Amino acid sequence: MSGAWSETRLSLALQNAAGASSDFDLNPGVALPDTPLRPAGVLAAFHADDGRLVLTKRASGLRHHPGQIALPGGKVDPGDADAVAAALREAHEEVGLAPAQVRVLGCLPPHRTVTGFQITPVIAIIDGPFTPVAEEGEVQEVFTLPFRHIANPASYRIEKRRWRGGWRSFHAAPFGPYYLWGATARILLNLAQGMRP
Repeated sequence: MSGAWSETRLSLALQNAAGASSDFDLNPGVALPDTPLRPAGVLAAFHADDGRLVLTKRASGLRHHPGQIALPGGKVDPGDADAVAAALREAHEEVGLAPAQVRVLGCLPPHRTVTGFQITPVIAIIDGPFTPVAEEGEVQEVFTLPFRHIANPASYRIEKRRWRGGWRSFHAAPFGPYYLWGATARILLNLAQGMRP
């Protein structure tokens, strides 16, 4: 069941999702910075035909999360109505996904990052054929991962690395050459856990 694709499973995950998550979840001893969080939105867009998920590899010269695997998205700009609008706008800019081709199902609870963002994960379906176009200077690669990997909680593990003089634990779900980890892995794990009946 964990690998079977259906929109119903995404809707179930939205209903069952746990509360807000954070990059600090696995590191309770780390003091949370007392700074205002910047709102952002990311788009978890699944192809309607087989459920494969669109992801990006961020360009190595970016200020935030360079070279990491990420969902298309970014901070909420003044012209954005909300985090959903920001996610749709950023997905159009980063991977060429037209908002008219996206059917939004709902949002997961927000996720707080170590870089000071409060991310709203927007869950959506891509209807019809889609050929991605990577935004020059922002996106190094656009690719997809199969639904069976994203939807299976067993795909995710806990790893750790040195961070600010200590050890930081985080979620990871590697697949082939793609090292999915950190905030993106934590958001998708929340989605996967919500799909359980």
